[in-house]
Amino acid sequence: MRNTFDKAYYDRYYRNPKTRVFTPAVARRQATFIATYLKHLEIPITNILDIGCGVGTVLKTLGKEFPRAQTRGVEPSGYLCRRYGWVAGSVVDYRSDHPYDLVVCNDVLGYLNDKVCTKALANLAELSASVLFLGVLTREDYEICDQNRTDPQQWMRSAAWYRRRLTRHFVNVGGGLFLKKPLRVTVWHLDRIG
Repeated sequence: MRNTFDKAYYDRYYRNPKTRVFTPAVARRQATFIATYLKHLEIPITNILDIGCGVGTVLKTLGKEFPRAQTRGVEPSGYLCRRYGWVAGSVVDYRSDHPYDLVVCNDVLGYLNDKVCTKALANLAELSASVLFLGVLTREDYEICDQNRTDPQQWMRSAAWYRRRLTRHFVNVGGGLFLKKPLRVTVWHLDRIG
C-alpha cells in the first residue's frame, strides 16, 4: 500500500488535468452539495474538520458555505502541511478536545489495512458531533471507475464491510453523508439508506 504522499502524488492525482481523479470544480460541487443538504436538514455547523484534506478545495468551499464556522484541515502528508499550513495528523490517531459538527474524510480510508481502518472509523465517530461526510473507493466502485485515474494502491473492501462498521455510530442519509446517532433532527425513513 502507498506510504508516500509527496508532491509527485498530488501532481498526478490532483493537479495534472490528464491524470487527476477529479477537477477542482467537482470538489467545489461536492462541498456545495454537502452544505446544501445540511442546510436543508437544519443542522447547525459551527466547526468543520477535514481529515485527509489534500489540497483543501472541499474545506475551503465549506468554509465559504458556512462563513461563521471554524475550519481545520488535518493531513498526514508533510509536503501538504508545509505548503498549505494544515495540521499534521492521521485519521487513525488525530484527537481533539471537542467533537466537530461536520467531519469530512474523503479518499483516505482506502489506504489503510482492515485493522487500522476499523480504528479510523471508530476515531471518526469520536470526532463527529453531528455529521460525517465519507468518501471511499469500494471494491464495487473499482469495477466501474476510471482505473487510469485511480490510485490502485488501495485496499479494496466491499461497501458492506464499511456499512457494517458505520451503522454502529451513524445513520446513512445518502450522498456520502452519515448522521451521528442518536439523531438530533428528523429524517424520514425513505431518506435513510440501509
